[in-house]
Amino acid sequence: MRLELQVNAGAVVREIEPQELLLDFLRDRLGLTGAKRSCDMQACGVCTVLVDGRPVSSCCFLAADAEGREVLTVEGLAERPEFERLEDAFTRHAALQCGFCTPGMLLTVAALLETGELTSVEDVKRGLAGNLCRCTGYRGILEAVCELAGVAA
Repeated sequence: MRLELQVNAGAVVREIEPQELLLDFLRDRLGLTGAKRSCDMQACGVCTVLVDGRPVSSCCFLAADAEGREVLTVEGLAERPEFERLEDAFTRHAALQCGFCTPGMLLTVAALLETGELTSVEDVKRGLAGNLCRCTGYRGILEAVCELAGVAA
């Protein structure tokens, strides 16, 4: 089937299989490897990308469901002006560790900051609940995101 969508602000048209996952489409067909495969059941957040500005688990999201929509990956986020602010906060608070979870974390945080949903430390914790860190770097991540949101950690 034919798929037309925007990926990182660029038009993309490709032939895909109806059951193809967005994660596989991005990684295998477009070479965008920031989103990772891990749990394959929407539990860890490492495959997170934004579809029309909202975080989705690309491991369980059909590429066909992105038809006509806008997809943002960490590679696209890195080209945006707000990325420097995210990168700086995560670096200063040692929120990066091994980096496996970082792309999903950054995209989730960017979406939450855009909507203004982070008004307390509880909001930050709730907003990040679907993103797991294998290195247990949660304290640094929490501090970085609280700083970005302008709330006390």
